[in-house]
Amino acid sequence: MLLSVIVPCYNEEENVPLFYEELMKNEPFFEKEGLEAELIYVDDGSKDGTAAAVKALHERDGRVHLVSFSRNFGKEAAIYAGFCRAKGDYVVMMDADLQDPPSLLPEMFSWIKKGYDSVATRRVTRKGEPPIRSFFARLFYKLMNRISKTEIVDGARDYRLMTRQVVDAILSMCEYNRFTKGIFGWVGFETKWLEYENIERAKGETKFNFWKLFLYSIDGITAFSTVPLAISSVMGVVFCFAAFAAILALIVKNLLFHDPVAGWPSLVCIILLVSGVQLFCIGILGQYLAKTYMEVKKRPVYLVKEEL
Repeated sequence: MLLSVIVPCYNEEENVPLFYEELMKNEPFFEKEGLEAELIYVDDGSKDGTAAAVKALHERDGRVHLVSFSRNFGKEAAIYAGFCRAKGDYVVMMDADLQDPPSLLPEMFSWIKKGYDSVATRRVTRKGEPPIRSFFARLFYKLMNRISKTEIVDGARDYRLMTRQVVDAILSMCEYNRFTKGIFGWVGFETKWLEYENIERAKGETKFNFWKLFLYSIDGITAFSTVPLAISSVMGVVFCFAAFAAILALIVKNLLFHDPVAGWPSLVCIILLVSGVQLFCIGILGQYLAKTYMEVKKRPVYLVKEEL
């Protein structure tokens, strides 16, 4: 049996050999279970020596493969490229920074043997993470599970061991705008969740700042929920009724009390409020239209510069 290990990398030159050494500590387990391993590093257009570090490993161990992009296409593209090239009966995806501990692999595989289709991991703590980032992360998961039928577990990592059937199901979703956490939930299958405390990066700094995570959350919402479109429609109806009620009140006031309409400052505030709501709703429509625009152009998800 073949186990494919997918490792997306962006400027992870220092972590590439460290991850390899940590993963290879499982070799006795691989031999015991009759598993052959292939290690697929996907270099997402790194600007450091990530590709060179992988090539050095490839010369030492032919099980190490490299897929190097022509530029930075993003982690989602790197994950998809790894899935496309994984030939294993089982496939696991892990980050190169060792926040996904390879030591969990034996336990994960034991649950696969018990009949689960995939074994996923989630963090129960966010130790070492800025409090404001943790707050908004938890808020995102709560929001997603309220507005989407696709379950996304709070603290879920991309670290997941899957059978071939699950991987083929994921590859059948060939959309351009990819949100892997949502795709994992959408395809279903019986999943076992393993919990562990947050582990800080081995070396280097995270490539995801607050702004990138915010944009990523918008991708997730637009990919797996149409509730924002419904909200904009409801807001439009509510403001229409409010406008009609205000018009009737002004007419009655003028006819019965002959009181001329006054209050221009308040009128300006109302106009600004309504205009802001309109622009907000147009922005929601624009996000969905932008995603549709990217899908219909049929551009490739990534371009490969070099492959070993």
